[in-house]
Formats: sequence, structure tokens, C-alpha cells
Amino acid sequence: MAFSDALGTEREVVLAGGRIRYRERGEGPPVVFVHGLLANADLWRDVVPGLAATGLRCVAPDWPFGAHTVPVPDADLSPPGAAALIGEFLERTDLREVTLVANDTGGAIVQILMASRPERVARVVLTPSDSFERFFPPLFGYLPHLARVPGTVELLLRAIAVPALARLPFAFGGLARTRLPDDLIAGVTVPGRRDPAVRDDLRRFLRGVDRRHTIAAARALSGFDRPVLLVWAVEDRIFPISLAHRLAGLLPRARIVAVHRSRTFVPIDRPDRLIEEIREFVRAERVDVTEADPG
Repeated sequence: MAFSDALGTEREVVLAGGRIRYRERGEGPPVVFVHGLLANADLWRDVVPGLAATGLRCVAPDWPFGAHTVPVPDADLSPPGAAALIGEFLERTDLREVTLVANDTGGAIVQILMASRPERVARVVLTPSDSFERFFPPLFGYLPHLARVPGTVELLLRAIAVPALARLPFAFGGLARTRLPDDLIAGVTVPGRRDPAVRDDLRRFLRGVDRRHTIAAARALSGFDRPVLLVWAVEDRIFPISLAHRLAGLLPRARIVAVHRSRTFVPIDRPDRLIEEIREFVRAERVDVTEADPG
């Protein structure tokens, strides 16, 4: 699983489809993080300490999107199934009034959750994410097709385990302005290279990706009446900021924050800005709720 001690204490919860490992740090209102494809909780390792220090309970799971260490062979890893998995996680850990923070593919899954199972969600922060017809975006549109060819997922993982190849555009190169650390690359490629069951989870997830899921979620987002903060990178070409404006046009209580000097991986490129925006967003929205309902 994610190896950074900055994320806090390692824990585990058993869900219907298998075990989910996560790390937890801090006390206060819960913030749950959702990473994307071929990432794990280490994506948030520069964000969690700063938020935990300001009175937030940070919960960072390793979702079964290809860089997890515990296979979930009985889980439904279609996009709706993955959204239901997050919802079940919130129930089993008894987390309420949650702030969800999502990135990349995780943002698509959270949009589906917002449309289908929002009961425990108080507010959402979306950083650059798959949305609408960009699930996947054109650069990564080959992945669901590749997953249907035997042996190719393992070859892909072996290729991107080489840092020089991982930093090419077809892999992680276009997702961050910051040079991705070698240990971060190793952390997301080792589990699948070592464990055939993890590779099978990744194949099942990839095969289920289809824009019809995000398009269907978008049609229902007008019914999501909780506050949403879209912390979007101005320079991101994979998920252009026009997607944030389209989402804001659907969501009744959405606000856009434009971030410079970043690409898709805002938690890596601009953790300082993301910490600031999440902290102020949670504080402001909780003050609004308290003032509206003092009892």
C-alpha cells in the first residue's frame, strides 16, 4: 500500500468485495481522498500533513485502481461499482458529513457517487478529473482496449516501472510539471508487477471505463445540492479547465479556483495551494451550516 508515514496510521476495513487499506491522520471533520488510475494514497502525501495540522481528520485509502497491494477479486470494479465501493467504505468506517477530495480517474468515480449515493457526503473538492466524454481522455483512450489483450497490462506495468519511460507523455509525463520522484513511480508499479491478482483487478477496472458513465452522472449532477470546489489547473491539457466550467454550469453550488504552475496532479505540483483551498472551503462551509442551523 502507500508507504509514506506522512499519511498517518495504517488501517484496514473489510468490505463486501474485499479489504481496503488506508491511512489516517489528524482529528476533526473527515476528509476522504480518492486518487485515480495507477495511483495510491501517496498521491496525497504532501497534502495530508498540512490539512491534519489544521484540525481535519484525513483518511487516504488505496483504492483498487491498479496500484493497491490487497486484491479485491469479489469486488465490482465497473465505474458504478467503484462508486458504490467508496460509499460502502464511508458506511463501514462510519464517516459522516465527509469532504471528498478527488483527482484524475478518481474524480470520475466521485461524480458517479455524487449522482447515485451522496448520503454521507457534505462537500466535494474536484481537482482535474475525467468528466463528460473524457473518460478516458484521448491520450489514454488506448487503455481499455489494451486491457482486453492478454499479457499487455503486465507489459505496460513493466514499461512504466522504468522512470525514464514513466515520465513520457503516454504514461505520467503529461500529468505533472514536477518531476515525479522515483519512489512514487515504484510505489504504483510494484504491486501489479508482483501480484497477478492485482493485475486482474486493474484489467477489470480498465475494461469497464466508458464515457457513458460520466455522461450519465453529469445529467444527474444538477440534483447534487452540496457545495463543490473545482480546484483546476489552468495549464492542464489532459483535463482542460473548460471541463471545470462545464461542471460548474451543472452543479447548483459550485465554485472554480484556477491554479497556475500545475497540471493534472495538483496534489504534487501545488500541494500548498490545495491545502489552503481545502482548509478554507471546509471552514467556510461549516461556518455557513452553523449559522444557518445553530441548534
